[in-house]
Amino acid sequence: MADMDGFKEAVNFGVGQTASDTGFHVKGASCMSWGMKDRLSRIFNPKTGRTVMLAFDHGFIMGPTSGLERIDLNIVPLVQYADCLMCTRGILRTSIPANVNKPVCLRSDAGSTILTELNRNVLIDVEDAIRCNASAMAVMFSAGDGEQEAITAANLVRAVDLGNRYGIPVMGVTAVGKQMARDARYFALASRVCAENGASIVKTYYCDGFEKIAASCPVPVVIAGGKKLPELEALELCYKAINDGAAGVDMGRNVFQSESPAAMIQAVHAVVHDGLTPEQAFQLFEELANK
Repeated sequence: MADMDGFKEAVNFGVGQTASDTGFHVKGASCMSWGMKDRLSRIFNPKTGRTVMLAFDHGFIMGPTSGLERIDLNIVPLVQYADCLMCTRGILRTSIPANVNKPVCLRSDAGSTILTELNRNVLIDVEDAIRCNASAMAVMFSAGDGEQEAITAANLVRAVDLGNRYGIPVMGVTAVGKQMARDARYFALASRVCAENGASIVKTYYCDGFEKIAASCPVPVVIAGGKKLPELEALELCYKAINDGAAGVDMGRNVFQSESPAAMIQAVHAVVHDGLTPEQAFQLFEELANK
């Protein structure tokens, strides 16, 4: 057990480094500026070093997809249960009350929709992220996707340059190229490239061998929820990811498309921050859903 605890601590803080050594609860951030640490501390709970992000930025490429037709009715009631919100500036300004006082990971790139094939992303103005009081900027990196790889890598580097200037962390969001397999080798490469280019957080997918991805990435790795799963399966995904070294989850469709979204996000929170097993969390989900 002691050896396993040591391994998990190494995954979270780097080989030979522990939480007490770094003096800061976010992996890889001990030498960052005060402003960067302050924003990361809003995203990652200082008590656990983890986060539950609520993602509802899907509309910037998918439009009013199922569960996001009405942000005011479907998303705003869930905000209180999230550690951080991931959304676009348009939805933030029009639909999220300013008094919710939640950190925002602002979607900071844009391109074509799902109607077209090549997504030539561009960055938004960093000053708009500042005006939105963003705690982080989310920028896609599409490894193995031909010309798009170079475009998204340049966007990521530019966002990091601007983020360092103003003390705003960047979350590198790994996308899957059509020719790339969804496996540990690919996600480890994409995650490490994001970190090497200065991302303070990486968002990627869970897969077999995920512990190697988390251990080889020097910044926190947050997993994407991906497609809608049955509630118990989604909770099992969260549990396995956290157990294998993830610093949190960024759930979207598995929350807002759930039969009881408020119950689901609270169950996810219990897995990430309280260590509930999937079975315990599913029981909590059912109890909350039936109230």
